[in-house]
Amino acid sequence: MAAGSSCTIVEYFGGDDGYRCGYCKNEKGNFSHGMWSHAMTVQDYQDLIDRGWRRSGKYVYKPIMNKTCCPQYTIRCHALNFQPSKTHKKILKKMSKFLSKGEMPTEQGDGEPMDSLCEEGGLHGPVKVCHSEVASPVVTAILTEEGDTTPAEFETARKDPVSIPDGRGPETTPKPGVGADPDRPLCRKAKELRKARRLQKEQKRQVGGGVPASATSNLATPVQLTQPKALEEFINESLPDSPLHRLEVRLVPVNDDDPQFMATYEQSAALYACYQMAVHGDTPSECNESEMETPPDGPAAGYGSFHQQYWLDGRIVAVGVVDILPTCVSSVYLYYHPDFASLSLGSYSALREVAFTRQLQKQSPKLCFYYLGFYIHSCNKMRYKGQYQPSDLLCPETYVFVPIECCIPSLEQTHYARFNQDPDAGDTHVLKDLGRALVLYRRTVMPYAAYARKRKCSNDEMEVAQYAGLVGQVCAERILLYRA
Repeated sequence: MAAGSSCTIVEYFGGDDGYRCGYCKNEKGNFSHGMWSHAMTVQDYQDLIDRGWRRSGKYVYKPIMNKTCCPQYTIRCHALNFQPSKTHKKILKKMSKFLSKGEMPTEQGDGEPMDSLCEEGGLHGPVKVCHSEVASPVVTAILTEEGDTTPAEFETARKDPVSIPDGRGPETTPKPGVGADPDRPLCRKAKELRKARRLQKEQKRQVGGGVPASATSNLATPVQLTQPKALEEFINESLPDSPLHRLEVRLVPVNDDDPQFMATYEQSAALYACYQMAVHGDTPSECNESEMETPPDGPAAGYGSFHQQYWLDGRIVAVGVVDILPTCVSSVYLYYHPDFASLSLGSYSALREVAFTRQLQKQSPKLCFYYLGFYIHSCNKMRYKGQYQPSDLLCPETYVFVPIECCIPSLEQTHYARFNQDPDAGDTHVLKDLGRALVLYRRTVMPYAAYARKRKCSNDEMEVAQYAGLVGQVCAERILLYRA
């Protein structure tokens, strides 16, 4: 999204023909509407993704949900309320072990796929992805985490088949003995021991920090002691002073006029080609610069398209393409060096992007969601996106977001489902007046009603009506539809 764009201009392509699905491999089962974006503002793109659209470079597409073989539902995560799962903590710890000790996992990641724009949209031809590079970062965050920490000792309660009956079999009379040794302390469960150690540490901390000894009797409540750590704490857990590997995440605006963008363009382009050939089986000719598209446009004041470049020991090993929009960070694509596939970079980068969203929200209160693209319940490999909780799915009929836990039962029964349970609810931005839709004809902006009067013999009313219905009344009155 280039800075300074004041309006959105698109060409609509329709979507009558079926083509190959990247998920179930159905040769003619994937159906979607598409349009080419010559320019796009961030607000228009925000409104479009909230109606089920998604971009691949400058190509913007919307699956025909009740017709396509693998319906793709827009999914968003409530970034402010996100808590990493046990799996997420393991991924962060795995990265920490690699950075601090050089331990590379032997397994190939955790099975989570890296979103392919080509497969997600079911697009024809090569993937269109922009590539940005940087010499000195706009924002630099150095990763220094050790991942999830666990108690140094794991103690289990002593199992004594004589003194602890299991409730099975005939009752037996215990053999007489001398009983417990009165000189030894009573046995305590491991959980109680760990709790006692935590309380002792809290007491020492309070006394050492100048808290009166009398105040140590009022120890922190268990709720305070057991409060879950925030995502940022897991990411920023300190590493040794001299880690074996150093990882930096640099945020770079996608702009050909930006020296930081252009400085490492060749390195990022080479990484993209390496990823596409190794992971998606592309040929070298499908990975040349002509396929690398610049994203749609957006204002310069913090919004638009960016690359989060992952620099490991001075070289780029992964690039996450993200759009910063008025109410969300939208994840577009990730490509990485295949040598680091076992580090689960797809999930790791998503966690970093959730944390990035939370950081931006402190500056822009409305920006509080993290969009993960599409959730495809019919494809088991794509269900991992539902693990980023709490999250919502977009109802394909009313365009309201519904908690994912309310949607799953319906998706277990059928691939396509309406999530809004109110039978009377409809699309609040449904097309009501086609004549008010804006078109760009012969370099002149005009409402469709005026265009239709000029082009009395035009037979494109059905196509324009289809386009306007898909983008909704509000966007139709703001976006310029190019007419030849």
